[in-house]
Amino acid sequence: MSDNPITATVDFQKDGVQHGFLKLPHSTDASAWGSIMIPITVAGRGTGPTLLVTGGNHGDEYEGPIALFDLATRIDADDLTGRVIIVPAMNYPAFQSARRTSPIDGGNLNRLFPGTPRGTITEKIADYFQRTLLPMADYVVDLHSGGRTLDFIPFCAAHVLADKAQQARCVAAMTAFNAPYSVMMIEPDGTGLYDSAAEEMGKVFITTELGGGGTARADTVAIAKKGIANLMKHAGIRSGPLAQAPSVSLEMPEQDCFVQSETAGLLEVIVALGDPVQKGQTLALVHDVTRTGLKPVSYHSPISGIFAGRHASGLIALGDMVAVIAVEV
Repeated sequence: MSDNPITATVDFQKDGVQHGFLKLPHSTDASAWGSIMIPITVAGRGTGPTLLVTGGNHGDEYEGPIALFDLATRIDADDLTGRVIIVPAMNYPAFQSARRTSPIDGGNLNRLFPGTPRGTITEKIADYFQRTLLPMADYVVDLHSGGRTLDFIPFCAAHVLADKAQQARCVAAMTAFNAPYSVMMIEPDGTGLYDSAAEEMGKVFITTELGGGGTARADTVAIAKKGIANLMKHAGIRSGPLAQAPSVSLEMPEQDCFVQSETAGLLEVIVALGDPVQKGQTLALVHDVTRTGLKPVSYHSPISGIFAGRHASGLIALGDMVAVIAVEV
């Protein structure tokens, strides 16, 4: 039996649609015996696969929460064969504060897996997913976007895995999701990721980056909604044809895909997201803002490919990501 203090107000084995909470006790000056109440919906009927779908792993990314709060209002258990577990805002304190990380403990949920039941608030959330929710799932989808500091072309991603049979199942799910771009990724740093936790359990896992800039657009929200509907059908949880459109296949095969700033200042990006770029092409300029009359520092593409991601804010700091380049397959 888990010693995690989180308890669910829903019955994961019960048929029908249930709306409730994951209750995490949290004693504060404002509420001595209070709890953090993380919204959850469970919908199921009969025997079949389980889809665990999440948003708000980072609290300043909005396509996932919008699509999933909407799904929770519309899902009908009579349409299902199996189970769908919906958590629109995994790191709920971060989501409530419009921050990437938790305002309570500074925790970045997507760097703290497997978590610990005796740790910080964010570590307890990670542990509950690790030991309670992930083991229930056959398919896991974590909806991300760039948050306040990054902006991306809208893509769904699967990871390069050692188990090629598992990788093929993840690629099939990515293809079914059918974002405008489909990307095979090697993470810059996989330590502590929810992604890795799911994949190490043998789950079919896919993720997204659907825009960014600390907001959500109508087109990127629509991609998230369509993608989840498609995946439910792909998994056999719902019936019906998939809604399909052309998707450009990309990969991020090496560290050269990522361009980081070695200066601080005012960022001028001179190519548009989705544009083709050539090796050596200037992508951005960083202007020194401490005085006038200084030439900006130029940042160039280390490889040829597609301009897939960029720093979203006007000011950039030393070490920030300037650009992400993906290679068309």
